[in-house]
Amino acid sequence: MLKANWIILAIILFSVTTFAQSSKQILEAEKLLSDLGYWILKIDGVADASTKHAIVAFQKAERRKRTGVLNTAELKALRLAKYPTPQFTGEAHIEVDITRQVLFLVNENGLITHILPISSGSEEKYQQDGKWQIAHTPRGEFKIERQIHGTRKAPLGNLYNPSYFYKGVAIHGSNSIPVSPASHGCVRIPRFADKLFIDMVWVGMKVYVYD
Repeated sequence: MLKANWIILAIILFSVTTFAQSSKQILEAEKLLSDLGYWILKIDGVADASTKHAIVAFQKAERRKRTGVLNTAELKALRLAKYPTPQFTGEAHIEVDITRQVLFLVNENGLITHILPISSGSEEKYQQDGKWQIAHTPRGEFKIERQIHGTRKAPLGNLYNPSYFYKGVAIHGSNSIPVSPASHGCVRIPRFADKLFIDMVWVGMKVYVYD
């Protein structure tokens, strides 16, 4: 019986130690990610939605394997990472990197202030209103044309706080942000950020979409 109690105590102590180490690692990762411009809501050692999406965004931006998992290798990479730079400067704008599947919000000083993971057009065929179309996200220089605060119930699914930059193509919140392109052409961003994001951007703001 004494031996059994010692085994139980050892398991409890191991679990507590592992949890403490994990929380410490998460806290360090959140601090590093935030310092690099990745969107973290709160640096507290608790892996919320923003933490998980920031890890994926980092892996995408650094062209690492997109696992979404924080481990020793990812922490080491974070410690060595350099602050990302945008492709364009000048006035405040948005950059959407299709190849890396990330979005950069850039201020008027040419500094990236927020980085988000995205999911863009899958380039696959889909049918809408009896017609076949290609799920393509247009490339080029655009401007935000209009915004809808709240939810737009569209034929292909709900768009949360969309900012349209080319016809019916918008940057909008979505419950599904896979690590690869999967949308019908829009630029999906995580739900934790869509309400804040739409208030940070405005009609007339430039949007650069590139490979």
